[in-house]
Amino acid sequence: MAEDNTYESMLCVKPEVHVYRIPPRASNRGYRAADWKLDEPAWSGRMKITAKGKMAFIKLEDKNTGELFAQAPVEQYPGCVVEAVTDSSRYFVIRIEDGNGRHAFIGLGFADRGDSFDFNVALQDHFKWVKQEGEFAKLEASQSAAPKLDLSFKEGQTIKISIGNIKKKDAGGAKPRPMGGGLLPPPPGAKAGGFLPPPGGQPTVSAAQINAAQPSSDLWGDFTSAGSNSNKDAVKSGWVQFS
Repeated sequence: MAEDNTYESMLCVKPEVHVYRIPPRASNRGYRAADWKLDEPAWSGRMKITAKGKMAFIKLEDKNTGELFAQAPVEQYPGCVVEAVTDSSRYFVIRIEDGNGRHAFIGLGFADRGDSFDFNVALQDHFKWVKQEGEFAKLEASQSAAPKLDLSFKEGQTIKISIGNIKKKDAGGAKPRPMGGGLLPPPPGAKAGGFLPPPGGQPTVSAAQINAAQPSSDLWGDFTSAGSNSNKDAVKSGWVQFS
């Protein structure tokens, strides 16, 4: 048989516990600590809970020499190896083994209620961890057994990507931009910023020149006293006579 090199860890240590001889269980109603001789323990010493792999071990040792008195291997908790009594939280019934296939049931008691709580929690935490490890192992096994999806490109294999909603530019370039304000362009031959001369090459006379040529105190007198002389002057100046 190969040597087991699994690391053994310490889960809980209590410096003082008591062991009791218990009578056979009369019925399936459970054990009662009141049926034991609680003031006359069969043994007193130190208790350790260790873990090695998935197994937990309740070890009862001499508090001075460390000599092993009894040991209870625990495969699961709650279970038949450790059973709480029905009338107290400080007492348990455990099944001890001698390593040769023989076993016996003894009563285990704690002087303090907090010590019994630590005993219970240490076993619960260990087997909770064992359960989680088993679930992780099953998950890894199922993932490794499932076929893997190969997304790599094979030799000579290509991929085509289509990109839509892209407009092409017009071949003729940009369209001419209309002039601002909606005005028509000036006619051909016109000078920028000026006006067209009157037909016949006659010069244009401004209103200021008219007022300077006819000095009169009455601005409307020229229109009321228009005569033959004014008509001749109008013809000579190039203006059309109003009738």
